[in-house]
Amino acid sequence: MDIFAKFENRLGPIGDYAEKSPGYFAFPKLEGEIGNRMMFRGKEKIVWSLNNYLGLANHPEVRKADAEAAAKFGLASPMGARMMSGNSDYHEQLESGLADFVGKEAGMLFNYGYQGMISIIDCLCGRHDVVVYDAECHACIIDGLRMVPSHRFVYKHNDIADADKQLARATEYVKKTGGGILVITEGVFGMSGNQGKIRELAVLREKYDFRMLVDDAHGFGTLGSRGAGVGDEQNCTEDIDLYFSTFAKSMASIGGFLAGDKKLITFLRYNMRSQIYAKSLPMAFVVGNLKRLELLKTQPELREKLWYNVRRLQDGFKERGFDLGTTNSCVTPVFMKGGLFDAVQLTYDMRENFDIFCSVVVYPVIPKGQIELRIIPTASHTDADIDQTMAAFDAVRYKLDNKLYPQEMPNVSMHA
Repeated sequence: MDIFAKFENRLGPIGDYAEKSPGYFAFPKLEGEIGNRMMFRGKEKIVWSLNNYLGLANHPEVRKADAEAAAKFGLASPMGARMMSGNSDYHEQLESGLADFVGKEAGMLFNYGYQGMISIIDCLCGRHDVVVYDAECHACIIDGLRMVPSHRFVYKHNDIADADKQLARATEYVKKTGGGILVITEGVFGMSGNQGKIRELAVLREKYDFRMLVDDAHGFGTLGSRGAGVGDEQNCTEDIDLYFSTFAKSMASIGGFLAGDKKLITFLRYNMRSQIYAKSLPMAFVVGNLKRLELLKTQPELREKLWYNVRRLQDGFKERGFDLGTTNSCVTPVFMKGGLFDAVQLTYDMRENFDIFCSVVVYPVIPKGQIELRIIPTASHTDADIDQTMAAFDAVRYKLDNKLYPQEMPNVSMHA
C-alpha cells in the first residue's frame, strides 16, 4: 500500500472542513499593521484573535530595535547551533535577564516555544519515569508526552483531588521502576482562561515526591504585580521547578525560554537534542526580545491598560448575562449553545455585518452543542472597540436564541 493513499479521502476532523470556504473560516488572511483593527478581505475589522497582549508588535521602540538589529546582523547571524558556533553575549544576556525576571537561577533560549516544550519533556523523561499532567494541557505538551517512553497519568482539569489520586498511582509505579515523577500544568490554560492551581499542587509535595514544570505562555507578561507570570500572581515562584514560556504571546515575537535551577538548566543545555542539532535563535530576534523584556520591566502602563480592557470587557459580558466559564486571566471565552451551522453563520454575521473578527471554536475541540468565541483583549484595544463588540454580541445572541440562523453553510465567495 502506498503510504500516502490513506490520506487521499481523509483530511482529519478539522481538515474535513478544508473545502468549506478556505481562507474564510480556516486560514483567514488578516492584513495591515498588527493592532486592534486590521483588514480582512478588504474591510476593516476589530480583531480579537491576536495574542499581542501588551501591544508590543507595533510599539515604536520595538519596531526600531527590530529594524536596527536586522540591519546590523541580518537574519543569518549567528550561524550554527549554540554549542558549536551560534552563541553570543546577547543570547546569554537575554537568558539571564529572563531568569532573573521570573525569579530563577538560570535560563535557556529556544528557537520556538512549541518545539521547546517537546524538547524539555524528551530530555527529562525516561522509561522508568511517570508524568502526571492536567487534562487540558496544550498540544505541545501532549505531543512531547507522545514521544517519550515514560508512563503517564492524566488528572481532570484543575482537579486537585484527582491530581492527588494520580500522584498516588504514580508513586506506586516508580517504587517498582526506580524512576521519578514530573507534574506538568499550565499557568493559564489558553482555551478556558483558567489559571493552573500551582499552589494547591505544591501542597501535595507533603505527601508525594515530584517536580513541577509549568507552561506559562499566556501568563508571562500579563499576570502578577510585575508581569512576571503565574508565580508572581499566586506567590508561588519557589514551587515551580521549571518555568517555561514562549515569546509568541506578550512578547509578540518568536522563540521561547526555560528557567530553573542552574545545575538542571546546564544539564538541559548540554543534552537537549533540538538545541544541540539546530541553528541558534537569530540575533535579530534575540536583540528584539531584549528590548521587549526591557519594556515589560519599565512600562507597567502597558499591563495596566491591558487589564483595564480585560475588566471592562469581561464585566460587560457578565452584566449582559454571557457565560465566560471560569476564566481568571486575560483570555475571555464566551460560550453559547449551538451546532456547527450556527457557529459558522454566527461567525460570518459577526465579520460581515458587525466588523468583528474573533476566533470560533467548535467540536471536536470542545463538546458538541457548544460554541466558544475566544476573545483576546490587548493593550491596543479602545473603549470604542469594546462598546461595538458588546453590541454585536447582543445582536448575534438574539439571533442564535431565536433560531434565526440558516442551518447551512453561508455563501462565502472565495475572493474578497
